[in-house]
Amino acid sequence: MARVKLPDGSIREFTDGVTVAEVAAAIGPRLAQAAIFADVDGAPADLSRKLAGDVALKIHTDSAAEGVDVMRHSTAHILAEAVMRLFPGTKLGIGPTIEDGFYYDFEVARPFTPDDLPVIEKEMEKIIAEKKRFERVDLSKEEARKAMAAAGQSFKVELIDELPGDSVSFYRQGEWTDLCRGPHLPETGRVGCFKLLRTSAAYWRGDQAKASLQRIYGTAFAKKKDLEEYLRRIEEAEKRDHRRIGKDLDLYSVHEEAGAGLIYWHPKGALVRYLVEEFWRQEHLKNGYDLLFSPHIARAHLWETSGHLGFYKENMYSPITVDEKEFYLKPMNCPFHILMYKNRLRAYRELPFRWAELGTVYRYEKPGVLHGLLRVRGFTQDDAHIFCRPDQVEAEICRVLKFVLHMLRTFGFKEYEVYLATRPKEKSVGRPEDWAMAEEALRRALAKENLAFGVDEGGGAFYGPKIDLKIKDCIGRSWQCSTVQFDFNLPERFALEYVGDDGKTHRPYMIHRALLGSIERFFGVLIEHYGGAFPLWLAPVQAAVLPISDPHVAYAEEVRDRLRAAGFRVELDARNERVNHKIREWQLQKAPYMLVVGEREAAQKTVAVRERTGEQSTLGLDALLEKMHPRLRERV
Repeated sequence: MARVKLPDGSIREFTDGVTVAEVAAAIGPRLAQAAIFADVDGAPADLSRKLAGDVALKIHTDSAAEGVDVMRHSTAHILAEAVMRLFPGTKLGIGPTIEDGFYYDFEVARPFTPDDLPVIEKEMEKIIAEKKRFERVDLSKEEARKAMAAAGQSFKVELIDELPGDSVSFYRQGEWTDLCRGPHLPETGRVGCFKLLRTSAAYWRGDQAKASLQRIYGTAFAKKKDLEEYLRRIEEAEKRDHRRIGKDLDLYSVHEEAGAGLIYWHPKGALVRYLVEEFWRQEHLKNGYDLLFSPHIARAHLWETSGHLGFYKENMYSPITVDEKEFYLKPMNCPFHILMYKNRLRAYRELPFRWAELGTVYRYEKPGVLHGLLRVRGFTQDDAHIFCRPDQVEAEICRVLKFVLHMLRTFGFKEYEVYLATRPKEKSVGRPEDWAMAEEALRRALAKENLAFGVDEGGGAFYGPKIDLKIKDCIGRSWQCSTVQFDFNLPERFALEYVGDDGKTHRPYMIHRALLGSIERFFGVLIEHYGGAFPLWLAPVQAAVLPISDPHVAYAEEVRDRLRAAGFRVELDARNERVNHKIREWQLQKAPYMLVVGEREAAQKTVAVRERTGEQSTLGLDALLEKMHPRLRERV
């Protein structure tokens, strides 16, 4: 008998050889209809998997994230078959699922165009309507290699050669077959709603030296309303693209002739950055931090000691030679702060040291991943390092977590996800017991602050585990900004010490933390979160004074000067243009307040207020200031 243990702990008995689909049907028709795939003894399996003996079974449905992920992977296979039908001779790359969708890479005779996508979608709909079963086929590696070579699928041959073991699995849908480990839907007809989104160029295995491919992105959902909501979010995200808004509002630019991935801050963007950084500095001073400045380059020996040349060299720029010695641009600030700590012997009563720096660092990113402000090669890191005694670690981490949430909430981010990232499987340093101790310290701090968290297995830094906070913007997208990292490695490498109350030297621990991440990336996130309509305290121009005609300019200047004297950033638009034209332009510039003045306003010493929200009123200057000051003071 097959004794099937279900997630609720109950056990059901069936004849050996029963399939997962039959078990689902025995449990109930609704489950049978919604089932996508299953975990059998913790391993993913198709619904056609036969069961025998004692097994633990969990059935995933089309309403669960895991089930939707499998649906998307099956849709990627349908996409590949459709492309092969329409473009004979196509070579197949890979087709994984990604967050919110999937993609598939192809080598084709010509690049795809947007006009190709509706044609491919129609062919996919035909394949879905055919309700072809997904069937797993296992072949020896030699058989698989011969079959793919005969079909001219050289990329698949390369993948087969790299797979472990003596056999590989394929999935067949009708006459079409693809290399895949599965699992898949029972049949093509189980795909809910799908949409192809865009095309792009890609390199095989992400290597610029290898073949150039064409990538098609798509998504799939079980229900039409979910797909429609996703497409609405995409449309909204395109409207909020920080690259377009940054250009429209004249905030920053990137100049390829001077170097990709380097940001040029224009006056308005530089002003917003100044406001962010000044708030950052003020809050750090309030929270017991000291501010530092450190150089931009250092000798190779420093980066050898820190381990960066061993673990991070591919992200560092080539060295420059000074006085016959090699120097590197800094990718991190931490070794510089360590040198300052080592400047003299420290005593236990001095600890903790909380040292913060807005330090500009340089990291090599491949051209294909550079993306506006979000992925750059030179950026200013919101950085700090805390040197503390072992008995201070938990309290300091709790203190940092409170500080993180305060900062994020002030900038308008109310929702977030928290993850504990553990030891990487490769490229990590330190003893297992040190990692276990550090991870436990982070867990205790999260519990103490009542923060629910997920575990990112293997996602830690090479020198220690970390806590990552992903903020959610106003349309529900997640952004990685804040991180709190435990480090027992660098204090050991640099032989950091302090004198304890016993008169002996001891090794301090080190906490790396960033509240905002990089200033560039955070600024890009802010732009997209607010759609360029920054809150009053961050708006580069808080109010525009718009005289209706030349005779009203003198009073407009009086309004401007009064607001400036009260601490507001105000511009006077005295151009010889119709006032409605000026209002429209300042609306496009996202100004929080537009203050129209004409003959009546000048006589009554008032202004006609048009707020960015659409609200209109007529106010005296004192009443206007009473309205603006609380919004400025409360940072709303």
